[in-house]
Amino acid sequence: MSGWTRVSSSTDVPGASGPGPQRSGLPTDAAVSVSPGRRAWQRFRRNRLGYWSLLVFCVLVVLSLGAELLSNDRPLLVRYEGKTYFPIVRDYPETVFGGDFQTPTDYLDPFIRERLAQPGNWALYPPNPYGARTINYFAKSPNPAAPTRDNWLGTDDRGRDLLAQLIYGFRVSVLFALALTAVGVVLGVVTGAVQGYFGGRTDLAFQRFIEIWSSMPELYLLIIFSAIFAPSVALLLVLLSLFGWMGLSDYVRAEFLRNRQLDYVKAARALGVGHLDIIRRHILPNSMTPVVTFLPFRMSAAILALTSLDFLGLGVPPGTPSLGELLSQGKGSIDAWWISLSTFAVLVVTLLLLTFMGDALRDALDPRKAHT
Repeated sequence: MSGWTRVSSSTDVPGASGPGPQRSGLPTDAAVSVSPGRRAWQRFRRNRLGYWSLLVFCVLVVLSLGAELLSNDRPLLVRYEGKTYFPIVRDYPETVFGGDFQTPTDYLDPFIRERLAQPGNWALYPPNPYGARTINYFAKSPNPAAPTRDNWLGTDDRGRDLLAQLIYGFRVSVLFALALTAVGVVLGVVTGAVQGYFGGRTDLAFQRFIEIWSSMPELYLLIIFSAIFAPSVALLLVLLSLFGWMGLSDYVRAEFLRNRQLDYVKAARALGVGHLDIIRRHILPNSMTPVVTFLPFRMSAAILALTSLDFLGLGVPPGTPSLGELLSQGKGSIDAWWISLSTFAVLVVTLLLLTFMGDALRDALDPRKAHT
């Protein structure tokens, strides 16, 4: 029987003579139903492309969250003249390591590296000894420089390590996409639920408002606000959130319009259950399929939006690691092919992973496959 598992019991009934089958009147094998969520997860795992995309994406996000441990111009740990230092969490003046000034230590300075390499001293560096804003003033090649043993993916036009830029830029893009998706989901679910549940004039008023609001020139508004206010991630998040909820709202509204006519919802109303409880406990859990399948595609759209705005100079503040800024640099430095190629590869891989995850989620939650 599809969707059911059989559980055998070997417990003897008290009073029964000897080990034998149960004599309590119950069948020996009991059928236990598998929950819809577990069946959906099983179908998702059977989609190998989507399942492995989820694993790879989660690994990349976790690694980017620990970017300072992977790519940093400060050592993780230093042992110098019998003392232990943690430069990754604290600034030390270069006088601590034999320098002449009280300025923060530049661990790329050949003098400092020589001091740390003396017998009895050592330093544990990250795999990539450059941060997102690190400029190697001791580099021997003009910038932008092609990939070398020191800079695995080369440098940008300011001398910053490209690999570090990509790691930190990926983190900024993913965290921004997660925040924008979360805000859009909340606004979309709330507005769609109100429209679909109450219907009538409430639905009509919301639909007219959405039609007017969706006709607003979003890009022009971003240009105007960018000219008035200083660029910031918070401002960008607010502006994009004002327009990013309408697509999901339509899906949720349609689900509520369909589910509010079901018998169990009518029964809850007849029993005097409040509107909020009916929405929260009875309709919303059965209307979450479009919300869940919407998430990966919404994240893809958010990453593309941030990259496009950064490419146009309307995104994050200057100096913030950004995939869009790197694409803009690649456009301005055609000979520096490594900038455009590596940035484009990161962007394409990220979007493909999210797309495969979204397709797998859509198939797993398809009601036509609920009993497969």
